Amino acid sequence: MPEPGGGSTSDGSSATPRRILLATDAWRPQVNGVVRCWESTVAELERRGVGVEVLHPGLFRTVAAPRYPEIRLALAPGRKAARRAEAFAPEAVHVATEGPVGLAVRSWCRRTSRPFTTSYHTQFPLYLRRYFGIPTSITWSFLRWFHGPARAVLVPTEGVRRELREQGIPQARTWTRGVDQAIFHPGPWRDPALAADPFGGLSRPILLYAGRVAVEKNIEAFLALRSPGTKVVVGDGPAKASLERRHPEVRFLGYRFGESLGRHYAAADVLVFPSRTDTFGVVMIEANACGTPVAALPVTGPIDVIEPGLNGWLDEDLDRAVERALVVPRDRCLALARRRTWGRVADMLLEAMSTSGAGAEDAEPAGTATAGPGVIAGR
Repeated sequence: MPEPGGGSTSDGSSATPRRILLATDAWRPQVNGVVRCWESTVAELERRGVGVEVLHPGLFRTVAAPRYPEIRLALAPGRKAARRAEAFAPEAVHVATEGPVGLAVRSWCRRTSRPFTTSYHTQFPLYLRRYFGIPTSITWSFLRWFHGPARAVLVPTEGVRRELREQGIPQARTWTRGVDQAIFHPGPWRDPALAADPFGGLSRPILLYAGRVAVEKNIEAFLALRSPGTKVVVGDGPAKASLERRHPEVRFLGYRFGESLGRHYAAADVLVFPSRTDTFGVVMIEANACGTPVAALPVTGPIDVIEPGLNGWLDEDLDRAVERALVVPRDRCLALARRRTWGRVADMLLEAMSTSGAGAEDAEPAGTATAGPGVIAGR
């Protein structure tokens, strides 16, 4: 795809936008896959000379999210968001999340007859039913209303695309994920003669969980594994304190970032991904880029990322998935991960924002996608 060039079409869309407004309720200091995705995508766009204005909760007064006080939600951001959007004069608008900031910018786009694209990052129907008892029919009705006017709805996998289309969101299209291979790579961390093993002294195999320590991640299934070795948790969240007390045999290391996170991936023997509610799971491809296979459940997210025997294993019995993943050759994981670049992710976003790409039907095959510039920021 050519580098962005600028210029708008008569209907307000831009074939190659040079000024993009991104509205997201997930941004620093939050630590999750959505934030990592957008930080990396923004960095790649800015590397190409595209200006990106990020509207996020930190620009507004906020309140704590229900059950998650560490997540802040913008309080009545409408007028301020509209002023900032008008001042920036974007050539393209992307609404990344369905929270208050996303709703405010969506409303601004509708009032001003501006085209926009959206993305779908979270399995809200499953999550809200499981943890708040909200019927999925209600959540899907909201999602159809929210995403209905969008020119394209970007989703991380082909499975999620099919689901959204079945639920009445026909403009869903695949927009995959990347991995920063300058940070996530095998390195020397498994050779004690060359580097210090971050898991030195622990009984192997090392079974690693990386991500948010919260009930919706199904982390209890990881902690309940009977597989031999040592279970290690990298991450933090509202359930960490109680789980740490209940599972003294598990090593809880807290968050790791950048190269430190990469070292932990590379030194682990298997990454266990127990979630049933993620739309993708970027930690899986980061682990693969470090040569580490993944054990996961055969559900949305993993089924589009993991090719059993090539970069991990899928099984409803997580212990069996771990057993099978441990014998997957690490070089196979690397071969698949190297096809995942943030450059491709940026290309797909720009294609979706362009007039010609707004209705495209393309789908990203499992195992092909995206690496590139990584842990950077926006505004």
